Order: sequence, then structure tokens, then C-alpha cells
Amino acid sequence: MKKGKKKTADLKKMLELLDEHYPRTESFLVFEHPWQLLIATILSAQCTDDRVNEVTKVLYAKYDTLEALAGADVSDVEETIKPVGLYRAKTVSIMGCAKQLLVRFKGKVPDSLEDLVSLPGVGRKTANVVRSHVFSQPSVVVDTHVKRVSKRLGLTDTDDPVKAEFELMEVLPEDHWSRINIEFMSLGREICRARSPRCGDCFLSEYCDFAHGKDLS
Repeated sequence: MKKGKKKTADLKKMLELLDEHYPRTESFLVFEHPWQLLIATILSAQCTDDRVNEVTKVLYAKYDTLEALAGADVSDVEETIKPVGLYRAKTVSIMGCAKQLLVRFKGKVPDSLEDLVSLPGVGRKTANVVRSHVFSQPSVVVDTHVKRVSKRLGLTDTDDPVKAEFELMEVLPEDHWSRINIEFMSLGREICRARSPRCGDCFLSEYCDFAHGKDLS
């Protein structure tokens, strides 16, 4: 991250506008138990949250405990989660994750990043979603929307999600680490789209490098 790239006053105003437009702080993924958010986030890779919520509603009705999911019939789980895509690999991940939670963590979802990323199918993004929404630990979640929006706004200058995570942790106040994913995801879906972004309708255009035609390469 280039030091001083965004003025403190501009960043403060940007965050105020984001908070005003997107007051939601809870996850878009529906869950009742911590393990369900973990499984849902694994399933959300390259899939919309709405589709995941449709699938997990059926999945959790069939398998309402970790024990049930860990001992499920593989072909039935594959068929159940097929609409989220990559269903064979995701079946291996979620069933393996359920088994390891039972064996290694007594059925409890761990709160440390190190333990979470040691589980099948869990990377930093998934781990930080859980840390943020289950354990209320300030965590920056970098998905495709966050990566795109943060770079366009001039808050990051990388296409690497892990580097973007640390750059955002450096530039953002800690009380916005967890909020920024929901806010940038909302902005990315509604206005700052990958294709045909609606810069003319964006409440952050005044502060945006992309809207001002700056080279982001």
C-alpha cells in the first residue's frame, strides 16, 4: 500500500457514507450455529449468497448436526449441494470439515485463524468470515467485490487477496475491518460492478480513483 495514498479526511468521509448507505452488519449467509456459517462460506466459493442460502436450507434440514453431515451419504450430499457448483470438491471439503471439527475440536468451531485454515476447504477468506460473524473478532474479508472496490477506490493497489487484506488492515480503522466486507459487497453488487460500473450513481465517486480515470494497473 502506498503511504498517504488516500487522505485521512477523505477516508473518514468515505467510511461515513458507506455506514450511512449500508447499515447492515450481519452476514448475508443464513445460519443458526457457528458450524453452519463455516459450511455455508465454503459453499459460497464462486456462487451467490442467495443460491447458497437456498441450498443450505435443504442441506441443514437433512443434516442438522455435524455428526449427521460427517456420516452422510456422499452421493446424497453431492446431489443436495449441486446447485452451488463445484459440488464434488465442495462435498469433500464440507464433509471433511465436519469430521475434523468432531475429531480435533470436539464439535466446536475454533476461533483462531491458524486452526480454521487447517480445516478442509477453509482459506483466509472463510476463516475471517467466521471470526468476524461468530466470534466478533475484527477481521478483513477479501472476496471478489472487496478486492475490486478497494482497488478502484485507491485503498489497495494489488490484485492479490491476501495482500489486499493486509493493506486494508493497514489503512482502515479497526472498527471497520469487519464492516467493510458487507459494505463493499453491497456497493459492488449494486453500483461498482465488474462490468459497466455505475460511476455516475455512486456516492463515493468524488473520492474514487477509478471514477477519475486513474490508471489502476
